[in-house]
Amino acid sequence: MADGASQRAWLIGGGVAGAAVAGVAAWWFTRTETPAYSLVLKDGAIEVRAYGTLPVAEAVHDGERDAALGKGFRALADYIFARSRGGEKIAMTAPVIADRAGDGWRTRFVLPAQYLDLAPPAPATDAVRTMTLAPRRVAAIRFAGRADDALLAEREAVLREWLSGYGLKPTGPAEYAFYNAPLMPGPLRRSEVLLPVSSIY
Repeated sequence: MADGASQRAWLIGGGVAGAAVAGVAAWWFTRTETPAYSLVLKDGAIEVRAYGTLPVAEAVHDGERDAALGKGFRALADYIFARSRGGEKIAMTAPVIADRAGDGWRTRFVLPAQYLDLAPPAPATDAVRTMTLAPRRVAAIRFAGRADDALLAEREAVLREWLSGYGLKPTGPAEYAFYNAPLMPGPLRRSEVLLPVSSIY
């Protein structure tokens, strides 16, 4: 009897904890700025989006994906939270965007939209640079789970196959967008593979 009660309490506790984590995830999504885009086409988990000009801060580091992106994230976090420079903090946005850069990886933070009109604070080190990305169109596939190399490759293959159904080839390399903190449970995480395209019709 006690074991049954303990099991029920554990299940209820787990359910409450799961609901709390889901609630935090929902709150985070509503509070965190994400880049605006126009939806060109939607097909299940795949979207074609038209983005305008985006202000970004980026860092490039050599090495394997996890190690290089970890270094990039820390450098960019020090920049936006004014730990490596003077002045005001910059609000964190989502997603963090990553792509290959030679033998290493580039990590990008999209800066808040206010920096379309205002110059962002100057980085204090050469490890970080700020720039604007030109308007572009991308195909994106959204998925949950821990975005390891295997899952990213599998989702990228699905997206490329979908594009080939329209007779399209990507106009550039894949990018990977991560919307959540590492502590977020896999089923609640949002990640995307992005492929730049020139048109969809």
